[in-house]
Amino acid sequence: MNKPLLLPKSFPLHEEKDFLAESEWVIFKLLCRPVSSFATTDAAELAFATGNQVSPERCDELIRIVRIHQLQGLGSWIARILAQTGLSDRDMIEQPAAEIIDKVNKKLGYKLCNEATSQAMALLQQQWQDTSTQD
Repeated sequence: MNKPLLLPKSFPLHEEKDFLAESEWVIFKLLCRPVSSFATTDAAELAFATGNQVSPERCDELIRIVRIHQLQGLGSWIARILAQTGLSDRDMIEQPAAEIIDKVNKKLGYKLCNEATSQAMALLQQQWQDTSTQD
């Protein structure tokens, strides 16, 4: 899948936005820790590496953001929102799209994602499943 999946009036699932606070960016840059390396790190280990300047809870969220962002078709903007909702990359694959979207909207307290977003998410999930069965 080379082109981002866009359905009319859906949340732009492919869009990228910074998710690190400026202070976090500096800390990880000084540690020579690329953000992509978070995916294979334990939250407590990552927090310890920062001298506990970044809490284990925040490190856990950052790890989930990176792992969700690694799913093809999902940008860092939605990955951050999904992680803040408490979802993981495994949840993205296993839970129904409508349930995921409902959790996001409930967490935010308003309807950020609509039915078109749910359909786009379901299509992405189908692509992930198709890819995993081909491997």
